[in-house]
Amino acid sequence: MRPSVPSLVDLLADWLPTQRWFAGKDRPIREIGIGAVTTLLSGDPGLHHLVLDVRQDGRPDQYQLLLGLRRSLPERMRPGELGWLALDAGTRGGTGTYKDAAHAFDAVHDPELARCLLTHMADEAVIGPLRFRHVPGAELDTGLLPAVSTAEQSNTSLIFGDAYICKLFRKLSPGVNLDLEMNLALAKCGCAHVPGVYGWVELRTGGKGVTTLALLSEYLRAGVDGWELAVASVRDWFAQPRQADAAAAVGEFAAAAGGDFAAEAERLGEATATVHRDLARAFGRAELPPERVRAMAARMHGQLDRVRATVPEIEPYVKVISAAFAPLAEWSRPLPVQRVHGDYHLGQVMRTGAGWVLLDFEGEPARSAHERREPSHPLRDVAGMLRSFEYAARFPHTSEPSTPAAAEQGLERRARAWAERTRAAFCRGYASAGGPDPAAHTTLLRALEFDKAVYEVRYEAANRPSWLPVPLRSLAHLTE
Repeated sequence: MRPSVPSLVDLLADWLPTQRWFAGKDRPIREIGIGAVTTLLSGDPGLHHLVLDVRQDGRPDQYQLLLGLRRSLPERMRPGELGWLALDAGTRGGTGTYKDAAHAFDAVHDPELARCLLTHMADEAVIGPLRFRHVPGAELDTGLLPAVSTAEQSNTSLIFGDAYICKLFRKLSPGVNLDLEMNLALAKCGCAHVPGVYGWVELRTGGKGVTTLALLSEYLRAGVDGWELAVASVRDWFAQPRQADAAAAVGEFAAAAGGDFAAEAERLGEATATVHRDLARAFGRAELPPERVRAMAARMHGQLDRVRATVPEIEPYVKVISAAFAPLAEWSRPLPVQRVHGDYHLGQVMRTGAGWVLLDFEGEPARSAHERREPSHPLRDVAGMLRSFEYAARFPHTSEPSTPAAAEQGLERRARAWAERTRAAFCRGYASAGGPDPAAHTTLLRALEFDKAVYEVRYEAANRPSWLPVPLRSLAHLTE
């Protein structure tokens, strides 16, 4: 008797929690349903677009998967393998035999299969419920083969030569994706700080409803990731002789042989303010009534309570965090709001020869689609970037093996010095380019920064537990 082979649901139950983009690593999977299935290529190899309904608690979350099937899988595609799939077992359960089985794998790792995203966008193909689109006038080079980006992110990006980057939105939300909507609007405004948009893929969900599946944009081949630049700066600063600690105490280490990020941070602040101005032009401004601000404070407290219940490491900081939220709970005047980036940090920006470019306008992945679409005060993005500087300052020594206490104290002093100088430069650049001056809104900014810090603790505990010490160490400093 031949051994049995798992069904697709069986394979997915084991494979999904191992993926960087899967958002529910902190909870067991209770049920997986196979929703819309669209065959893009039949035979061997085969390619199928799947929408997965993954239930953990409450309503199911939807994810998309380009499922490849090959009876012989090349070694270079092994990183995306789910396992042997019994083609005669169905997708919803049961097992089959090796009589009819194939390697099931994430087809983003197969250039010949994944290139269909580009060719179908060029042709504006319609395949079942899938609609492939390109911007008017765009002429796409369909001869390019894709490679999977190795960048740390909650989606998957395919890089086509040195021309395009196609982002697959792994966790799906109904409607037009914010990244597509906001990039198209900013491009129409002539904003110089966002990449060009070439095309997109959408799923028709019945009637006139759509869900954005992918976004094709300009690939910034000469760009350098902001996180990489900042962490390199921190490492250079940590490598300075101990005598530099005296300068660090007063934040005057710019004359040291390396490790200063202030000039770049100031330019990044200026670019951020410019994008905020263009977002206001594209989508308008509004005022949040005082009662809505107070409701926002209640949501901040609610998130803190939920995180306390699941991440006990945050408990020593709860009192100070709650005190930072208190002024918003008593807010008595309207608060100006507009569209903002919503998940702003160093991993969402790139430094190019022409300046800083902002990416990924989807909002925070752990927030609901409704929360991500809500207008907010521009200082929410400022708070996000300030938090990212705190991350970068502590990431190098937090990720190292255990360090003696005395040495750890010295590293923390340097981390604080780098963060303080960089934060000040960013805020200075932001205000000089017309953004709301952070120095004039310290109460609001402090509440927004702590709310972001609580979100980070929640996110890291669920998605990257090994990173949890990074936001906790900065909280220890900010709550002193």
